[in-house]
Amino acid sequence: MARHPSRPSEMKQPLTPQQAAERLADACSRAEYCTAELMQKLRRWQIPPASAEAIVERLRQQRFVDDARYARAFVRQKVAFARWGRRKIAAALAAKRITGQAAREALDTIDPAEYAAALQAVVAAKARSLGPEALTTYEGRTRLFRHAASRGFETDQISNTIKKLMK
Repeated sequence: MARHPSRPSEMKQPLTPQQAAERLADACSRAEYCTAELMQKLRRWQIPPASAEAIVERLRQQRFVDDARYARAFVRQKVAFARWGRRKIAAALAAKRITGQAAREALDTIDPAEYAAALQAVVAAKARSLGPEALTTYEGRTRLFRHAASRGFETDQISNTIKKLMK
């Protein structure tokens, strides 16, 4: 019968900085990652901070990681598939430590027609789930408004969308 290691340190050898760099390059070639996500992985792999900075800088120079490119892809994905509003996307980018300029530029790439369609889909889906009183009562409209606001959409656009649906 095989002996099972009792401590996590016995299970795996820690990664060397070279192995960590190779793993990150491979991961970055398959999907977009931001600098903060890479640093988090390196901390989890117990790579020393100086080596981690050097690895990320080398990946940045080799164009494996680019926070502006990541931000544009993140914004596109969240509007099209998750149907998030600008405010929620901006908060998520800030949580991922994307700089203000890169985040603003990425948010500026949102297609207004696609954004309006996403908001309308969110409000319409919630209205269907609430039933026929959703658009006819104050309480129903308030619930629609709060739902869309929780998804990060701006208040004036939510109001206009609800008014359009009421007609």
